[in-house]
Amino acid sequence: MASPPRIKIECKGISKSFMAPSGKLRVLENISFEIPENEFLVLLGPGQCGKTTLLNCIGGLITPDSGEILTNGKPLEGPGPDRGIVFQQYALMPWKTVEENVAFGLAIKGVEKKERFERTRQYISLVGLDGFEKSYPHELSGGMRQRVGIARAYTNDPDVLLMDEPFGALDAQTRYAMEKELLNIWEKDKRTVLFVTNNIEEAIYLGDRIIVMTAMPGRIKSQHPISIPKPRDYTNPDFLSWRKRISQDTELAL
Repeated sequence: MASPPRIKIECKGISKSFMAPSGKLRVLENISFEIPENEFLVLLGPGQCGKTTLLNCIGGLITPDSGEILTNGKPLEGPGPDRGIVFQQYALMPWKTVEENVAFGLAIKGVEKKERFERTRQYISLVGLDGFEKSYPHELSGGMRQRVGIARAYTNDPDVLLMDEPFGALDAQTRYAMEKELLNIWEKDKRTVLFVTNNIEEAIYLGDRIIVMTAMPGRIKSQHPISIPKPRDYTNPDFLSWRKRISQDTELAL
């Protein structure tokens, strides 16, 4: 009998507030869930529901007011190489080439040049940017820049990828193409993924499981394991049925 997958991330009762001009603003309230190894988990909810705040807590960029986050069973202690982050904004260094941007984390770690080159080229190829190694960010489309960000995160060999609405700034056609590309990459090189979005269709297309969050303060409203085989078709009756079910369970407009 196969053993259950390891738990990569565990959130226990996470709450977070910030100070605002009007007083204390409660952003997250008592968030608890687990992410097993190699699961593609989607956080779905309206703007200002605390999705990004939660992702940043898991990334170690901010500290919860209460609760605990475990990574591989150990208490989280700030940022670490086990978690790679892909932001909505491309966050590329404009003075560096694609190759240099992707290799940046390895260079900081002091990885030997030959190994750095091999790993960088491997993931540039994985995201479909062969031939663009020497290009600069301003020479790339929005979708290509986001591929560089994904390649950079993968190159650092994290256990978990944290993706904060990475396709939110793209036009609809490019966004759909990038969703397909991301699943292709994930199928070839499986990682545990936490993906944040406010787009219902994107959540259903990508997610093994969807956690629906309420408006601020962000709480977990419901969870939905999506059983449709991948790759998924937006026009498939099962897909449309899930779309209707989840739209009725969210505070998002279709």
